[in-house]
Amino acid sequence: MSMRSASTLAAAAAITAALSACAPVPGPSGYAPAPPAAFNAADFGWSTRTGTAGIAGSVAYGRDGQSFACTGSVALTPDTPYTRARFQTLYGSTDQAAVPEAVIRARTVADPNGDYRSYVRSATCANGRFRFDGLPDGGWFLITPVSAGGDRIVLMRHVVTRAGTTANVTL
Repeated sequence: MSMRSASTLAAAAAITAALSACAPVPGPSGYAPAPPAAFNAADFGWSTRTGTAGIAGSVAYGRDGQSFACTGSVALTPDTPYTRARFQTLYGSTDQAAVPEAVIRARTVADPNGDYRSYVRSATCANGRFRFDGLPDGGWFLITPVSAGGDRIVLMRHVVTRAGTTANVTL
C-alpha cells in the first residue's frame, strides 16, 4: 500500500470516527434521543388553518389480556421539527408508541420551555371513540392516556390528513 493510500485511509477513518461520535446513542431503554430542534412558532402556522380533513379514531389497546380505556382527552399535535424531535425523545418513535406515563415524565427534552400548547387540539374520548374535523392537510401526532386500572400508558400515533377525507385510526 502506498503512503498516499495509507494517509487517505487514515483520514477517512478519522472522519468516520468523528461523525459516529455525533450520532445519537441509544439510552438504557434502547431509544436514541432526537437531535435538538428549536421551537419556532412559524413552523406551526399551517396547523391553525381550517381544512376539510378529519380524523375518526377509536382506542382498542390491550396488553397481557387486559383491555385499556381512555382516561383523558385525546390531543392532536402538529408535526413540526420541534414536536418531531420532542416526541422521538419522549416516545422513542415518531410513528407510534405505547409508553408508561412514568417513563415519559422521567425523560428530558431539549428546549422544554417551547410553548406549543396553543397549537394542540383536543377532543373528548367517549366510549373509546374520538373525532377531529375541519383539519388542514398535514402530519399530526395523536396522543391519549389509557389505563386498565393500574398505571397509565400513553399511546401516540402519527397520522397524515388529506383534504376531503377522514383518516380512520385505531390506537
